[in-house]
Parts: sequence; structure tokens; C-alpha cells
Amino acid sequence: MIEVEVKARAREDTKEAILALGAVPMGTEEHHDLYFNSPQRDFKETDEALRIRIKEDGARLTYKGPKLDSETKSRLELTAVIDDPLKMQQILESLGFVLSGTVKKRRTKYRLDDVVFAIDEVEGLGSFLEVEARGEDDDWAAQKRRVLSLLNRLGLGESIRSSYLELLQERSKCE
Repeated sequence: MIEVEVKARAREDTKEAILALGAVPMGTEEHHDLYFNSPQRDFKETDEALRIRIKEDGARLTYKGPKLDSETKSRLELTAVIDDPLKMQQILESLGFVLSGTVKKRRTKYRLDDVVFAIDEVEGLGSFLEVEARGEDDDWAAQKRRVLSLLNRLGLGESIRSSYLELLQERSKCE
């Protein structure tokens, strides 16, 4: 499955703009994300990600492949539910994976048909909006046009391709 995603800085009126499109609230989640780097290749260079996400309803291990285009964060995403995130971290570290950073955020989600809007309050970075849809290998380009169009309808034309981890790492280099 291809995750088709765009991200932009959220404005004060972003929630109201999403609701004006007809989206319905889905709830709020707390995320604690642990990112790992491979002993075989540098994920920063290959544009991949490996993450354990811990939230109220459990934990998941996610692999994200390289981005598929120059406008969005669209990429292959594979996710598995895990019972014990600490044990999973120990397994990864035993295999040579290195914890490269953590991201904590509060995510408020809204749905419009098969599109999810997420307003993220990221610790150390501020507020962002992600617009996400899913596509198969052969139709993700149509979903890409759709999420870019929705981002523009919200008046948020910029599309940030960096991950929250990359933005946090860039910020810490500047300090």
C-alpha cells in the first residue's frame, strides 16, 4: 500500500477550515515515535524510515520506503502491530539497528471520505497539518492530486517533505 501524504505548517484556523470542507472529527491520540537506523545502510541517505509508534491503542512497527515524487511524502508503507514495544526495540538493537531519535506529538484526526487530516502538535516544533490517503501501486498518482488539491483548498500551498525527525534534527543543529 502506498501512503500518499502532504504536510504543511498549520494555521490558527486550520481546524475550522477542515470542518468547513465537511470532514468529521475522529479523535485525538498521543504518539511516541522511536526511529531507528540500519546497520547496513543509512536511512537518511536512502530516504527510508523504520519506526516504533507507541500510542494508547497499542504499538506498531512501520517501515517507510523512499519517497516516490518530489512534491509529496508518498511512499510504500508497511505496518505490523507489536505486543511489546520495549522488546521490539531490544530486538532491533540486538540486530545492530540504532535509535536515531524520538518524536512526541498530539494528533487530532478528521476524515473526509477516504482522506484523513491530522493536526499534529509536535513537541519542539509546533503545529502541522498532514493530509493522507492510501493508494495502490497503480493509482497513487490520483490520490496525490487529490491531497495536493485539498491542501490548496485549505490555503496551505506549501508541502514540507521533511519528516518531523529531520525537522527536529535540523533545529538542534541550529541551536
